Amino acid sequence: MTRPSKVFRPIPLRPAVLLPLVLVAAACTEPLDYDLRGQLGAFNTSKAAQTATENRPAPDSRGLITYPSYQVAVARNGDTVADLAGRVGLPAVEVARFNGVETTDPLRKGEVLVLPRRAPETSARGGNAAPGGVDIASLAGSAIDSAPSTSPNPGSVTTTTLQNTPAKPAPARVQDGPEPVRHKVTRGETAYTIARLYQIPVKSLAEWNGLGSDFAIREGQYLLIPLKDPKAPPPKVETQETVTAPGQGSSTPTPPSATQPLPDEKVKPAAQARAEPAPTVKVEEPTRASQAAMAYPVTGKIIRAYSKGKNDGIDISAAPGSAVKAAAAGTVAAITADSNKVPIIVIRHDRNLLSVYANVDGIKIKKGDRVNRGQTIASLRSSAEEAYVHFEVRDGFESVDPLPYLQ
Repeated sequence: MTRPSKVFRPIPLRPAVLLPLVLVAAACTEPLDYDLRGQLGAFNTSKAAQTATENRPAPDSRGLITYPSYQVAVARNGDTVADLAGRVGLPAVEVARFNGVETTDPLRKGEVLVLPRRAPETSARGGNAAPGGVDIASLAGSAIDSAPSTSPNPGSVTTTTLQNTPAKPAPARVQDGPEPVRHKVTRGETAYTIARLYQIPVKSLAEWNGLGSDFAIREGQYLLIPLKDPKAPPPKVETQETVTAPGQGSSTPTPPSATQPLPDEKVKPAAQARAEPAPTVKVEEPTRASQAAMAYPVTGKIIRAYSKGKNDGIDISAAPGSAVKAAAAGTVAAITADSNKVPIIVIRHDRNLLSVYANVDGIKIKKGDRVNRGQTIASLRSSAEEAYVHFEVRDGFESVDPLPYLQ
């Protein structure tokens, strides 16, 4: 096998990382969360995902957290959507529609709803509003104003009219610092995929938004993305061990025979040896009829061989933009991506087999699709240095050498 002319990034997919994937993909009855953090070499997102975040600000007496451009309301124990909306002074139907829920839906303690507009501000006197929205302080002031300033009976108590000053609204306290991003959940997203998208711990996402222990979210829900803690220590910089280049180490002692000159000798020059071309592993055309269990996903060269626990697949290089094809017929079990948005595809086949295609681009299928052997599912990346596919075969939980399936 020849040494590649360009340096290709290895993608070690370790067994510990694919175990959760294999468990779920084999059953394919629940949403698949292909969590690859810290296990994909160049696709490593573990450090970013472990970034420390700030605590969510405490809400005010009505449960409001106010930011410069929007407000959220935090639910109390036993709240429904209607209860929360009534407390902040907005129509329940409006709040429910904006958050994709019903007015009668129960809310968890600490659950967050984003308000469609600013909540009306309360009176500065506070605490005197009747349930119907009547300001008791204003009524008392009006009653005093309407009372006679002097009594018609001598000796009676003289009253003085009090000037009724309209109560000024108490402005909501606007949070200092940066404003959290509001993420609207779309179909197919999970708390895990959103946490990886913003490179935050999923636990922080759950705490900020009052999610349940199962981290369940719904389509149309707004999530606050936790702010990263500026006091968090910077990530530790990994340094590579210095390797001494050939010929740069300790000097070799001079052999005794080299200290004396050799006698002159006329030697007939030998014929120059013909350089033999280095062997090249030629990958067969993936669409060609074959007795092999699987077809090669691309036509090219194997630049990195299978090594269990180190490289749980093979890396095949080809021209940038080349078609990546399904190795065998099956069902698309998962499509995910690393922090650089480089896709990874998993296809489930008969006999409990899975095939994995990493470092690809231009996805042409979606999760749940049935694919045929040789069907184009993606393409190689456009950069020559990155134009290769990392291909794996999984038998149940274990990675296996793909070559026996391809030959």
